[in-house]
Amino acid sequence: MQRKWFQNWFNSPYYHILYSQRNDAEAELLMDNLLAYLKPGVDSKILDIACGRGRHSIYLNKKGYDVTGIDLSEQNIKYAQQFEQKNLHFYVHDMRRLSYINYFDIALNLFTSFGYFETEKEHLNALKAFRKSLKSDGILVLDYFNTRKIINNLTNQETKTIDGIEFHLHKFVADGKIIKHINFEHKLKTYAFEERVQAFLLEDFKRMFEKSGLEIIETFGNYHLEPYNENSSDRLILICKKS
Repeated sequence: MQRKWFQNWFNSPYYHILYSQRNDAEAELLMDNLLAYLKPGVDSKILDIACGRGRHSIYLNKKGYDVTGIDLSEQNIKYAQQFEQKNLHFYVHDMRRLSYINYFDIALNLFTSFGYFETEKEHLNALKAFRKSLKSDGILVLDYFNTRKIINNLTNQETKTIDGIEFHLHKFVADGKIIKHINFEHKLKTYAFEERVQAFLLEDFKRMFEKSGLEIIETFGNYHLEPYNENSSDRLILICKKS
């Protein structure tokens, strides 16, 4: 079976090179603000869905929480497992097929780690799996880019040089997706990857959550948890509970 774009790209070392400037301070700001808002109990169990190399999970665990990180990328999980300890674990898992039932107080899906699949059915399967993993009073936090702002400010071509590699990025909208082509050369080899993320708007999430047995209780527009504005907010952060 042909591997999906996200299996190829997220398992590649070049993904981490291109995004190496991602800011830990920004990730910690979001975690601190979410913790202040959600006020989880000290014994809360937290699930980090599509955890990457585990930076959010590791930070939450340092705050004293029991955290499980899951990701489809074997390479990411292998990297994250070096940080495991009593209340911090990482597993390779597909978010569409989580095996947890009524177990977590909070499930997090951060940094636009959703919208990767081809069909709405797959996205609904993922949301249903998120819901199933939560206790009856559990909370899901889904952090997505603000599609409207991205489309309004799309820069088609961009070149970034990182670690001596010149990444050529081409962004465009097609088939209801925001697509980014990533081309570069390294050690005399040419590489081509792509990212394809659904251009979901707030209405799309409302519809999908309703079908999945979830409801939105709050929306925020950035990592300071300020109100969401469709045209100007950087993020669309959805706080949901079981309906």
